Amino acid sequence: LDRAFPRSPRGQLKIARVLLALVTLLCFVVSSAHEAYAALAGLEAGITLLFLLLYLLRLDARIRWLFWPLADIFNSVIAALFLLVACLFAIIIKTNKGTLAGGVLGLVLLVLCLVDAVLLCKKISLDRPRGRNAPAR
Repeated sequence: LDRAFPRSPRGQLKIARVLLALVTLLCFVVSSAHEAYAALAGLEAGITLLFLLLYLLRLDARIRWLFWPLADIFNSVIAALFLLVACLFAIIIKTNKGTLAGGVLGLVLLVLCLVDAVLLCKKISLDRPRGRNAPAR
């Protein structure tokens, strides 16, 4: 168990993404918005929670056949694109205040996804050996 990860900036960002996605999901469900909005927020919460558990349990060091930071970047960028489209539709249509609130919170979640992708891009260096115990250059 990596006890330092939840206190790191990336860990706090993952936790914030999960919580904000759950609040966005709650807004969409309570407001009886279109199911696609709730499904997108639910998938975002679930996938981000899985990445959080992956890093928290240090499974990224055990399962080395996949370059996890790159998969995490792809997840963040694709989630940001889907959130942009869905939340803009939710804001434009705004059938009620819950849908509007979910759309606005989804756009905030989009910003967190982009910040997460930028932090991960800064972490990745393709010319270094992978792993936690790699020597520093």
